[in-house]
Amino acid sequence: MAAVSISDIEAARQALEGRLRLTPVEASPSLSERAGVPVVLKLEHHQITGSFKLRGATNAVLSLDSAQKEAGVVGVSTGNHGRGLAYAAKQAGVRCIICMSELVPQNKVDGIRAQGAEVRIVGRSQDDAQEEVDRLVAQEHMTMLPPFDHPHIIAGQGTVGLEILKQVPDVTTILVPLSGGGLISGLAAAAKARNPDIRIIGVSMERGAAMHECLKAGKPIHVEEMKTLADSLGGGIGLDNQYTFAMTRDLVDQTVTVSEAQIAGAIRHAYWQERQIIEGSGSVSIAAILGDRVELEGPTVCMVSGGNIDLDLHHRIISGEDVDVTQEG
Repeated sequence: MAAVSISDIEAARQALEGRLRLTPVEASPSLSERAGVPVVLKLEHHQITGSFKLRGATNAVLSLDSAQKEAGVVGVSTGNHGRGLAYAAKQAGVRCIICMSELVPQNKVDGIRAQGAEVRIVGRSQDDAQEEVDRLVAQEHMTMLPPFDHPHIIAGQGTVGLEILKQVPDVTTILVPLSGGGLISGLAAAAKARNPDIRIIGVSMERGAAMHECLKAGKPIHVEEMKTLADSLGGGIGLDNQYTFAMTRDLVDQTVTVSEAQIAGAIRHAYWQERQIIEGSGSVSIAAILGDRVELEGPTVCMVSGGNIDLDLHHRIISGEDVDVTQEG
C-alpha cells in the first residue's frame, strides 16, 4: 500500500482549491506525429510560481499547527521548491528560509528572494545545504519542509494527476520528469488508483539521475550531483529516504534518461513548435519523445513541469547555440 493514498491526494485537492491555478493541457500535433499517438502537454509551468512545486509546498504549509507556523519553515531547494515554499509561506504569513548550493542558477535564487524568503547559499551540493537546514531545525526549532520526501508534499503534487485524468480521460501513458520522486510518486498514486493500467514513465537527465540510479541499485545510494541543463532535477534522494523511493519503485513502470543535447533540443522544440518557454527539467518528457527513448501505444501526456529558466540561457539555446553548461563556470 502506498504511503500516500488517493484519499490523501483528494484531501490535498480540496485544501488547494482556489489557492493555485488549474493549469491547461494542449495537444501537440508535432509530437503526436513523431510518436504516432496523440500527445498532450500538461502545462504546469503556467502555475503561479512557474512549476508544480507550489502544489506540495502549499499543502504542507497549510498542514502546520500554530506553533510550527510561529517558528517558521525551512527547506533545501534547487530552485522551484524554494520558490513554491517561499510563496506558500508568504501567503500564510510564515517566516521562510531556503538553503541552496552554489550550483543553483542565480535566476532561481533571485526568484526565491523575490517571494520574501531568506536565502542561504551553502556548499556545492544539496547535501551541504541540508546541513544548514538541520542546524536551523535543531537550534531555532523551525519546521523542515523537504522538496519531495514528505507525505503532504507528495499528496499536493499528486493533485496534478487528478487534473490530468479529468482533462485527458483516455490517457494511457504519462511521461513525468523524475528527480527526488515527489511529483512522480504522487501523480502515479493518483493515476493508478483511478486506472491501474495507466503507464507512468519517469524521465531524468543522464548527468546525476539520482532516483534512476537508486532504482537500478535497489536502494537509496549516493549519486554525484553534476551540472546539467535540467538543474531542477539535481540532488540526491537521501540515504534515509522514507517515502518516495518505495512509492516510485512500486508505482512507476519505467525510467529513462536523456542527454544534454536532447534536453536542449526539447527546449528548442517547445519554443518553436509549441510556443512555450520551459526550463531544462521541464523539457525532459518532450526530450524522451524526440530522442526515441520511449515506446508509446496510446494517448500520452507529457508533464511540462517548470518554466523558470534564465532567459539569456534560453535565448542562446533557441538561437541554435551548442550550449554546454557542463563546461561553463
